[in-house]
Amino acid sequence: MTETLAYALVLTAAPGSQSISSRLAAAAEASIATVCEVLGRRWLAPAEALWIDFAAPEDMDLSEVIASARGLPGGAPVDVNAFAVDLANTRRKLLVADMDSTLIEQECIDEMAAMLGLKDQISAITEAAMRGELDFEDALRARLGLLKGLEEADLQQVFDQRISLMPGARTLVATMRAHGAFTAIVSGGFTFFTSQVRAALGADADHSNTLAMEAGRLTGDVVGPILGKDAKLAWLEHYTNERGLDRSLTMAVGDGANDLAMVQAAGLGVAYRAKQVVAAQAAASITHGDLTALLYLQGYSRDEFAP
Repeated sequence: MTETLAYALVLTAAPGSQSISSRLAAAAEASIATVCEVLGRRWLAPAEALWIDFAAPEDMDLSEVIASARGLPGGAPVDVNAFAVDLANTRRKLLVADMDSTLIEQECIDEMAAMLGLKDQISAITEAAMRGELDFEDALRARLGLLKGLEEADLQQVFDQRISLMPGARTLVATMRAHGAFTAIVSGGFTFFTSQVRAALGADADHSNTLAMEAGRLTGDVVGPILGKDAKLAWLEHYTNERGLDRSLTMAVGDGANDLAMVQAAGLGVAYRAKQVVAAQAAASITHGDLTALLYLQGYSRDEFAP
């Protein structure tokens, strides 16, 4: 006998856009009802986030249903995601998040390059690496080689003047921690920045690469092995096991090719304003919303967000 599973269709809009109308909500529900059993719907935030529960056979191909629902908003700034859920426990107990272009709005290494007038040159390498066109480790060493000699004092100037938190990042971390989740930053960037971003967000842990320094200047290398895609996946597995969690209770988010392994392995993997190679393979993708969309994907309503 084929088992029936529970799923959620979640619509999230750009904050303040009021883009999810009652008409759109009804159309989304109707698109599911033609082939699946709709179990109910609820607004997580008026005109901004909608959750629809539905049931479908385990062996049913939902791709057409999901594609149909994703086509409903037209050009409106609305993200549409559908995934299997445990209706008794939709909230994740572990968040593993990338930092650059995910928890912060910038790529730190590109902003470091700006201090030497090399931003365009290094940004091009960064983009290619994030699209998966270059080996991450080779690309990182190539970029660091160009930054050799940059002073440690310049790094603090970069953080203070050029780095900003992604909208919704503080609320995401604070809300999940308030409900018992563990939050970790796992980045291919540098501890100089991840440690300060962790403190700013109130996250529980951070793991990244340590810049090699001599006489207060970058040597153009890192200390020890480079933290790449395999290490990101390993940290997700480490915290899952350490905390005795079922994989279904984990969430990972990132934007680049080096995030893909952990995003695919998590109970709910989210591509956030991501490169196409990531967005195409992640269970969920957010393009229009800010990071509070990750709370809506767990069934949190806006009035449950931490202040």
